[in-house]
Amino acid sequence: MGLVVAELSLENFRNLEHRRLTFSPATTLLVGENASGKTNTVEALQLLTSGRSFRHPTPQQLLREGAERGFISARLEGDGRVVDVACEIDAKRKVFSKNTKKCMAKDIPGTLLSVLFNPDDLFLIKRGAAFRRDEIDAFARQAHPNYDKMLSTYQRTIEQRNRLLKEDHVDDGMLDVWDESVALGGATLLLARHRLFVRLKDRIIDVYSELAPGEQLDAVYHATLGNDVLYLSRGEVRDRYRDALAASRADDIRRQQTLIGPHRDDIVFTIAGREARALASQGQQRSIALALKLAEVILARELVDEQPLLLLDDVMSELDENRRQALLSFVGNGIQTVITTTNLGYFPQQTIEAAEVVRF
Repeated sequence: MGLVVAELSLENFRNLEHRRLTFSPATTLLVGENASGKTNTVEALQLLTSGRSFRHPTPQQLLREGAERGFISARLEGDGRVVDVACEIDAKRKVFSKNTKKCMAKDIPGTLLSVLFNPDDLFLIKRGAAFRRDEIDAFARQAHPNYDKMLSTYQRTIEQRNRLLKEDHVDDGMLDVWDESVALGGATLLLARHRLFVRLKDRIIDVYSELAPGEQLDAVYHATLGNDVLYLSRGEVRDRYRDALAASRADDIRRQQTLIGPHRDDIVFTIAGREARALASQGQQRSIALALKLAEVILARELVDEQPLLLLDDVMSELDENRRQALLSFVGNGIQTVITTTNLGYFPQQTIEAAEVVRF
């Protein structure tokens, strides 16, 4: 079965002064009114499994009002192993540790992979391209140890190039140097991201066909360098990117930003050939978002040969009955799942009886 979260302790974290929770290896329901601490608990679980929070907070924002220090820790158990993961927080920084040994946030992924689904994700298809790129990148950071470094390095080179583009007199020689770095980093990132997308795509389509029988979903990665580059070698993509940067230099200088590259790519979903972002119904868009999240769970299981932790934060109230039932059916396949809700009425009685119910 792999590792599961057995316990979570929270001290001065967000609105929670002191809380210790135990979790079922199957389904745990966190039940309470809005602003009672349910989402904060999910955020703590995400921090301790991915090293990141979907809210992108400062350390100060993680502290309970008036507190100088906070602490969160989780005990992970399974297959005869015990792993204690913790994070100490003060106003300026977060310090992570595994089994009492300090580590970086980037070292947290890989212990127990987690997938979070919250109400904002239901608008993933309707929103801009950056949100879909970020979704793939966030999953890849956990699934592949080197992805975070690769992405961060590329983002820094783009920031440096853009800073140069904003100068009153752009030094072409310096721009040539940055173009080399951007081209190499961009080629590496683009091919890695696309390889992961290809593996996700088939699973997204399969899950969607169960959520919406008879509807034909497709997904395409749209590269600003041209989709033919997706099947070239890294060296060939680097050369193509370098040439594209040279060709767009005048426009880049005029607009003071790098206009092409994987930081501008998109993932386009279609239903029966019609672009879902513009033409699909809200229900169809939500089904695609749900299919994407469940596909991540399936692929995570294949990549690490263990079940991931599935975090469902207040999504039941946003789904119709059919989609709720489809989600609960998926959850019942041996995946440790933590679900927050204000209303147990969304769940069949047998689900409630089998779950660990924690009240806030």
